[in-house]
Amino acid sequence: MSEVFNALLSMEGVRDAADRAREACTQLRWHAALRRRIPEAAAESRVRGARATALLEGVEVDHTTVRDLLRGALDWPLEPDPWELTLRGAVQVTAATEASTGAVLLQDLVRLQIAAAAPVSTPDELGRPRADDETCDELATLGQAPPADEALQRLRDVLALLDASNLPAPLAGALLHAEIAVARPFTRGNGLVARAAHRGYLRTSGLDPTGVAVIEAGYAAKGSADYLGALTAYAQGGTEGVRLWLIHSADAVVAAAAEGNRICDAVLAGRLS
Repeated sequence: MSEVFNALLSMEGVRDAADRAREACTQLRWHAALRRRIPEAAAESRVRGARATALLEGVEVDHTTVRDLLRGALDWPLEPDPWELTLRGAVQVTAATEASTGAVLLQDLVRLQIAAAAPVSTPDELGRPRADDETCDELATLGQAPPADEALQRLRDVLALLDASNLPAPLAGALLHAEIAVARPFTRGNGLVARAAHRGYLRTSGLDPTGVAVIEAGYAAKGSADYLGALTAYAQGGTEGVRLWLIHSADAVVAAAAEGNRICDAVLAGRLS
């Protein structure tokens, strides 16, 4: 695998982008708010992450609403519309990342898929990868989803890579995110799962051990068109497309850490909003 890692790091701009991402997360870790108030800052990170991942699904909602939904101060509608169902999946899957520990395993992604897709799926679609006779219509701009067996193998391959490699965490997280989004191993919820898995990996890999960086906001900062464009470049399979995605993702980590710093500033000032 070392040849793969060296090839990725030798792409123009990739190593520098990964270094910038790591430095941004290191600076976040030293914020004064994280000496004593990590739980408060991490909780607000999940609020902003849920809002941003919903935005990337086409649902716009304010921070206060998401915050109240996450802490149970606001009930979900009894007869939700499609946008509210999507928002519920975004909130549930982001909340579920709090339980992420250690190496990323297939069962961890299945757990995230249950959280993400439960509001919009039938029970038999939950908690398992796609069957051979099932397709996925999500993220159509990336092209047709691969067959179920290929999608599952791609997922297993990237998980094995993460487990065996010393690839810099910003790049490993980018590959995990892209492979879930492009392979679409589940019938529903793949985009939400990809971003939630990336959030969990940033924390468990030690890049963002406090869980305060907001990777979803990092991607949303440039807008869904840029996000989907970078994923599409990766999906096309060429070296240049992979390079563009890795740099785009590393830049998103830098933006995620910047959002984490804003959270920490607000925590210290006592004015979360």
